[in-house]
Amino acid sequence: MKIVGIAGSNVGSKTRTAMDLTLKMAREKYPDAEITLLDLAEYNLVFSDGRNYTDYEGDTKLVTETIMGADALIIGTPTFQASIPATLKNIFDLLPVNAFRDKVVSVLVTAGTSKHYLMAEQQLKPILSYMKAHIVPTYVFIEEKDFNRKEIINDDIHFRLERLVEDTVLLVDTYARIREQKDAEYDF
Repeated sequence: MKIVGIAGSNVGSKTRTAMDLTLKMAREKYPDAEITLLDLAEYNLVFSDGRNYTDYEGDTKLVTETIMGADALIIGTPTFQASIPATLKNIFDLLPVNAFRDKVVSVLVTAGTSKHYLMAEQQLKPILSYMKAHIVPTYVFIEEKDFNRKEIINDDIHFRLERLVEDTVLLVDTYARIREQKDAEYDF
């Protein structure tokens, strides 16, 4: 199983902190999984211009092909102006409309205030749904008060991140079994 974590911003540290913890939990619980972190701050990505993702070069090609090869994505995003950052939106624009077909996508959101807790529901989930993702229904929302010195100090967040990882892997396994059963119905 290939799990790709995306830290969806090129600024700040909270989303990266949350992604590091989440992927650490995933590696401990599922040591056989191939787990990759794409921190968008570490790549030089071009803006989408409508080309097929395979026609890009350099970091843009590496990032898009890594995402397309994943079985599951864990997307971490900060909240900027009550929405997702442009860096993350550009990733979605670089990919084909069916990029997430047969992929499980889970979400964690960081924000400075609780006022933005619906951003994932109103901004991110509709994009993921349009791109045909199997979305883990619950997401983890992490506020400024849950961090101290680049660490998540709220135990409830730790439990919710563990559950997010478990739900992600469970859904990948479940959808794989469903596809196998459907494929077995065909006798050619």
